Amino acid sequence: MRIATLQFAPTLGLVEANIRIANRLLETCRPTRLDLLVLPELAFTGYNFPSLKAIEPYLEPTASGPSTEWAIATARRLHCHVIVGYPERHTDPESGQTTNYNATVTVSPSGEVLANYRKSFLYYTDETWASEGFRATPWQPPFFLSSKLGGLGSVGHGICMDINPYRFEAPWSAYEFATAMLEANVKLIVLSMAWLTRLSEQDLAVEPEKPDMETVAYWLERFYPLLHAGAGEEVVVVFANRCGTEGNRVRNGSVQIENEHEEVEPGDRVCYAGSSCAMRIQGGQVRMFEKAGHEVAILGKGEEDVLVVDTEQPARYLLQQKAA
Repeated sequence: MRIATLQFAPTLGLVEANIRIANRLLETCRPTRLDLLVLPELAFTGYNFPSLKAIEPYLEPTASGPSTEWAIATARRLHCHVIVGYPERHTDPESGQTTNYNATVTVSPSGEVLANYRKSFLYYTDETWASEGFRATPWQPPFFLSSKLGGLGSVGHGICMDINPYRFEAPWSAYEFATAMLEANVKLIVLSMAWLTRLSEQDLAVEPEKPDMETVAYWLERFYPLLHAGAGEEVVVVFANRCGTEGNRVRNGSVQIENEHEEVEPGDRVCYAGSSCAMRIQGGQVRMFEKAGHEVAILGKGEEDVLVVDTEQPARYLLQQKAA
């Protein structure tokens, strides 16, 4: 299976401009024979909205707004499945009541909407405007979607915070997301993310082509149950993160407003980890794939690009965590 992740730095609220950047990256990379293309969480709206009022103009109807329209057009053009994150406003057909979700939509190569996953575990930024995805289902929490998607087979869906302990209050060892994936016996796990980094804006500017391996190690740790299940069958985990920064800068004690020409309220300054990649977990080992130039298939912490991995090829690079 050929899987691509499109990593870029969308600007908060500039939907059309962000779509143009994504199109330009795809045009430059010209990926071929793809089975799946994955974009980050809230890919075209940006992520760091501080309130419902701020994000409300950018909420999209369930699987029918600009993000879904782009996914349908791109899926048909590239003849592959597409997953993209977007801010969903769902309207109940009977009551007319609306509920907001942080969601991803999955589209088939023919342009058919196959799945609409809603983030279950909300980060504090999400809590200002979105509801927990599992509240809309008859299942008890946690609920993470695993579904059979045509030629992709059984796929587990997640969004960023989903892999963390619930509200950072559940025990670290609960591993709710990884355990759910293990119990569902999925072979492909796809995560759209807007994952932050502890690195500063200045740090990100130094060797932006190099990944944030502290973040990658954290992601790996959150899949401990899969790593230690001892199963012989492989599981591929795709991490599709964004890069760049968002929010107001504070310099010399004064606030410098981002996007002054736009009527959008940005939140505090945040930095994203980038480092999109795919891991193969099998037999107690984690390996990473190879990209052109015989390099490890992982994007840098500040790199805007399209990463393509072929899961039919050997994953040559063993990923090991250093002892403390």
